[in-house]
Amino acid sequence: MNRLARICVAIIGTMLLLIAGFVAFNWAPDRPVAELEARWAPPPSRFIDLAGMLVHLRDEGILDDPVPIVLLHGTSASLHTWDGWVAALATERRVIRFDLPGFGLTGPMPDGDYRIERYVEFVAAMLDALGIERCVLAGNSFGGTVAWQTTVALPPGRVQQLVLVDAAGYPLVSESVPIAFRIARVPMLSSLMAVTLPRRLVESSVRNVYGDPDRITPELVDRYYEISLRAGNRAALVERFAQAPHGQHADRIGEIQVPTLILWGGRDRLIPPEHGELFHRDIAGSRLVVFPELGHVPHEEDPVATVAVVRAFLMGD
Repeated sequence: MNRLARICVAIIGTMLLLIAGFVAFNWAPDRPVAELEARWAPPPSRFIDLAGMLVHLRDEGILDDPVPIVLLHGTSASLHTWDGWVAALATERRVIRFDLPGFGLTGPMPDGDYRIERYVEFVAAMLDALGIERCVLAGNSFGGTVAWQTTVALPPGRVQQLVLVDAAGYPLVSESVPIAFRIARVPMLSSLMAVTLPRRLVESSVRNVYGDPDRITPELVDRYYEISLRAGNRAALVERFAQAPHGQHADRIGEIQVPTLILWGGRDRLIPPEHGELFHRDIAGSRLVVFPELGHVPHEEDPVATVAVVRAFLMGD
């Protein structure tokens, strides 16, 4: 073996050792949902059988409310992202939230279909299953896409009011993308992520979407980290990015004809505030409120300030 070949072999061997060491140190296999329920699904959580999945659901507040509020979380989040809003709203309204397929404790779609149309069908099926004839629909990020596309798809009157929180909808060029999302889009790296997940990677991704990272607590990182390990979620994330890219059906946003509140974090680097202006431009009669110091998940980062605007909107102010 000549000198160049020996060097190549040494380099390859070193790289393999480094990869093996990384995998060993960050080994994080899927966890069955039963291992996560005690911490992340205590009462009032329950699971309902829908579309071949056991869907993690919380249905709280004034249960005879004729127009309940339905909250849809974003990519890699869960129903817990709305805790602050629910604490404020459930004293006077019925508030429903659930983990969308591929995320939270609900887990992956049984057929592997993560097209946006499939999510719209899922939300419609959930409303039917819960006997909800009319609702207020609110969504953050990817959940915002699902919310406005569901509003357009359902018969008029089914969605009475719409709340979009840093919602996706238009073709996107991000200023900064969480590292976990970038990895999920690279085939070789996403395969590695299927069996490893450094907690610091999750923390970095959460810090990326907050306007003020000092608001992030270890408990918050625990939640994102542990729920990401739910069996099937990491593979579902890869498919969700591939099958439901940004900007699909953006030409239909102008069809929204319900009262719409648009909330945006002024420090959102994933979906910049200019997108809030686009929604405001295209949805007739909409109202846009920007929180200059908040990031991509303003409802989670500062629930008190953001829900105050929502309550005023719901009351017609």
